Amino acid sequence: MNNSLDSKKIINAFIAQISGEGINPIFGDIEISGGKIVSITEKPFSPGLLGESSSKGNVYNAAGRLVTIPLVNFHDHIYSRLAKGLNITGDLSNFPNILKNLWWKLDLLLDEEMNYASAEMTALESIRNGVTYIFDHHASPSHTKGSLNTIKSALSNYGLRGVLCFETTNRYGDELANAGLDENIDFAHNSSDSNFKGMIGLHASFTVDDYILDKTREAISGTDLGIHVHLCEDLSDKVETNRKYDSLPVQRFIDAGLVNSKSIFAHSIHLDESEISLIGERGASAALNLDSNLNNAVGLAKYANLNKSVSLLAGTDGMHANLARSAKQIFLLARHTGMSMDDAFGYFIRLYFTQIEFVKKYFPDYTSLSVGDRADMIVWDYVMPTPLTQGNFFGHYIYGALEYPVRTVIQNGNFLMKDFLFTASNETEVRQRIYTQGVRLKEKFEAN
Repeated sequence: MNNSLDSKKIINAFIAQISGEGINPIFGDIEISGGKIVSITEKPFSPGLLGESSSKGNVYNAAGRLVTIPLVNFHDHIYSRLAKGLNITGDLSNFPNILKNLWWKLDLLLDEEMNYASAEMTALESIRNGVTYIFDHHASPSHTKGSLNTIKSALSNYGLRGVLCFETTNRYGDELANAGLDENIDFAHNSSDSNFKGMIGLHASFTVDDYILDKTREAISGTDLGIHVHLCEDLSDKVETNRKYDSLPVQRFIDAGLVNSKSIFAHSIHLDESEISLIGERGASAALNLDSNLNNAVGLAKYANLNKSVSLLAGTDGMHANLARSAKQIFLLARHTGMSMDDAFGYFIRLYFTQIEFVKKYFPDYTSLSVGDRADMIVWDYVMPTPLTQGNFFGHYIYGALEYPVRTVIQNGNFLMKDFLFTASNETEVRQRIYTQGVRLKEKFEAN
């Protein structure tokens, strides 16, 4: 992918470089060549440099805006993207019914064309929100084989990177459960490359039988593959798992030998302190999905307890791609639950850096915005009203940048979006394709 001159400069930017577990903000210019940052020139800031961003040749003038590392969605559901505006006739009064009457009805209808359109819609939404790395948890049981490569193909066309898996589950029978596990294994072993990696996706403990867990253990034995699984999103996961398997979800995954430091437990809401400790002892991470949890009325994770021992990540559960909003609301919830301002800031800062630590397990070249790094960065449409320092970066970030849209996105040295305009494709044609597949899904969904 090469949609602009290979050599380019980003000038007059406040650059939020990562330095250990801190931010070293500098004002200056970034030179990019061959997809990497080849030099950073620090220079004095003057208010006269502020203004509208602009481009001239291979020079992009950020005009005093903030440049940060790109955002990462640690729990997405690309398959859900076309589900807006559906006429849902079933009972949605509790979470099991939401699964049964919406998501488990919808995912059975998806085919290759819908999967591709869903991934394209995800790409557009993600770039618009500064998200260029996606950890996806996919489900299309009627079109399992090759589905992860379909998603990879679509995301690749937009210059994104991802960690993909298929939601293995026994809810549709053993044949489709085995097909889901096979898709995970095949993708992880045969389709991983520098931009896309694989995990082993499992739905939730209460829909996955012991045979599949045993096969998963065999599949990851001798590898460093992590699992990506829904954990106690609703209390029903614990109740049904205990009823079916005489165990609770966390202990069951541990007893199956599936938990390692590259594993993601999405949601992690209905956990006691001993279960949280078990996750933390094995180095696994919890992906928080606040907006989805509120929407489904399933409760909220015990953030203060999780914060003690488990690495925290942020996701959207497929509800949207606005990680900035998710991150801001996680901070606000920390305050709402009674954390002091200092503790809430500390909590948010830990979240910021544990996410960097986790994504580097899959992409060691994830940028720190230093010379020699991959040229991945986002330019926020935020012009600071007061000086930016090491000590006040997160005040600017939480109360400033996160309230503004992302203006420009650069990935591997290429502009994916420049001053709010996509550069990778004809957006009109893409929107038309998405709409065509959305109508097909709507007609099939409402006919069933």
